[in-house]
Amino acid sequence: MRKLLKRLSSHYKLSSFLLGLLSVLALPPFAAMPLLFVTLSGLFAIIHTRSTKSASFWSGYWFGFGFFAAGFSWIGNALLIDASSFGWLYPLVPLLSGAFFGLFIGLPSLLCHYFKGLYARFIAFPALWVLFEWIRSFIFTGFPWNLIGTTLAPCPQLLQAASLGGTYLLSLIVLYAAQSPSLWLIKPDRRHFSLAALVLCLALIPAFLYGTYRLAAYPVQTAKQYLIRLVQPSIPQTLKWDRASLERNFQQYIDMSRLPAEAPLSLVIWGETASPFPLDLDANHHRQIQAAIPQNGYLLTGSLSYTVNDSGRYAPVNAMFMFDHTGSLQHKYYKSHLVPFGEYIPLRQYLPRAIRPITNVISDFYAGSGPQTFHTANLPSLGIAICYEIIFPSQVINKHNPPQLLINLTNDGWYGKSSGPYQHFETTRLRAVEEGITVIRAANSGISALISPTGKVFGRLDLHQTGISDIWLPAQLSLPSFYRNYGNIIPLGLTLSLIILSFILSFCLTKNSN
Repeated sequence: MRKLLKRLSSHYKLSSFLLGLLSVLALPPFAAMPLLFVTLSGLFAIIHTRSTKSASFWSGYWFGFGFFAAGFSWIGNALLIDASSFGWLYPLVPLLSGAFFGLFIGLPSLLCHYFKGLYARFIAFPALWVLFEWIRSFIFTGFPWNLIGTTLAPCPQLLQAASLGGTYLLSLIVLYAAQSPSLWLIKPDRRHFSLAALVLCLALIPAFLYGTYRLAAYPVQTAKQYLIRLVQPSIPQTLKWDRASLERNFQQYIDMSRLPAEAPLSLVIWGETASPFPLDLDANHHRQIQAAIPQNGYLLTGSLSYTVNDSGRYAPVNAMFMFDHTGSLQHKYYKSHLVPFGEYIPLRQYLPRAIRPITNVISDFYAGSGPQTFHTANLPSLGIAICYEIIFPSQVINKHNPPQLLINLTNDGWYGKSSGPYQHFETTRLRAVEEGITVIRAANSGISALISPTGKVFGRLDLHQTGISDIWLPAQLSLPSFYRNYGNIIPLGLTLSLIILSFILSFCLTKNSN
């Protein structure tokens, strides 16, 4: 064991990079979470045994480089939609992702060096990792994708802990559990083997027992009151905005919405920008959609549209429109959390002239005012999250007026058959459990489904599957959730408490050594 640790440490940059690459297999769609017991234990052992600040930083940084370069590589698929213009940028996606986001593991690794002693560092490292995950959720508008707690999503019992402390609490559980073997790896004796086993049990067993109780206390029961139809035409992204295909694509949505159902439909849902036509401004296509609206029901769709911005000019919006059976517009919502480099260009005016022609093809979308709750006759109250908005913990619903139902409209067609859509879907499941709310996900090319407040999936349409899914809403649409009421109080409070405890242990060790 000591020889293995010595080899890892002697080539610590390469070892850390390879461990980071391997860790990606713990994420969807692979879901090989047990690999983290090898990779995270190996990383912490390397950090602890390196004697300099520089080595601690670079160990964490190269782990993060591998983890994020591979974990975010799917983003580059969007550049291949117009490969002749943007394909040459594809290799830059993993390189830039790894180079920047690697800092969010490199910096916790560096800070860990300042704590003295194995136990102080063992406690501090996961806490610092999660603190930087939280920082990643808002710095430079935020990108909290592939939080390490996501790896627990396939286990229904452990997933329930998200209702207490969100995905950040799940991250703490994963890190302490998976890192526990490092205690024995660093000091391979019976005492540290027992200590590693104790940490593993303390991390997993309380969460598992709580999850078992919550699943038993809140079984999902269907009430045949509201029948919802999800429409997933799986139109290839290369054809979605093709001028010659726009009318045919639009008609496909209408035709699929009109297919027979087992009972009267309460709501038909189309995905993000399902309508390329601004339905609030385009009278002709507004009339056409009336054929898709169920009698005495509603149609809810994503749509491109335009509004007057703060400068008095028209700007595009990524919108949701909801129409009743007469075709009247009942509700509208504008996406508020826009995608950098997708829906706007940060600091556009300061970019080098050489790349301005590339960025000029991206419009600056107008941002909405944030989460809203809509009340409609004969339907539960509902909130809307469009695509990217669903990835932000504690930011997806109106906390002052929480809805009973959250509808997530998305289009993952940009990313082809990659890990991105699967990771996006699991993120949606996490939001359902965190907020204790039923989530309906409508994706143009998949994955579409209804997700219960305990994370159970119904009526799933898989990636690139063409079809409709008619789903009865559960009898109980929302459940009690500490995280919905108090946000990040538990995970951040616990994280800071652990860092303080580590500092006390480190201080006591330093004082005793003097």
